[in-house]
Amino acid sequence: EVQLAESGGGMVQPGGSLRLSCAASGFTFSAYDMTWIRRAPGKELEWVSYINFGGTTTYYADSVKGRFTISRDNAKTTVYLQMNSLKPEDTAVYYCKVTQWNHDYWGQGTQVTVSS
Repeated sequence: EVQLAESGGGMVQPGGSLRLSCAASGFTFSAYDMTWIRRAPGKELEWVSYINFGGTTTYYADSVKGRFTISRDNAKTTVYLQMNSLKPEDTAVYYCKVTQWNHDYWGQGTQVTVSS
């Protein structure tokens, strides 16, 4: 059974940093690309970042480029999202996602709140 468990969220002041983790199990983690997605209050889901299975290719939404860094540790079956220079508009529930055989698997999400 595919399981994804996000952690690391919390409340931080503008300009602060957080590192999110997504621990994966139930599948061959090193064979799959991973994605971070977020949902801000009252808004649609927003794709945030992508990393390929080997960690050699990454992409970012324009809204987070230069501030967020995605990475992965295949030995620990974990994907990370380092978030720096956080802004109030980064407030959202953050989810990690993996797609297998055209089926999306999501974690339960972790809340990030950026507020003074």
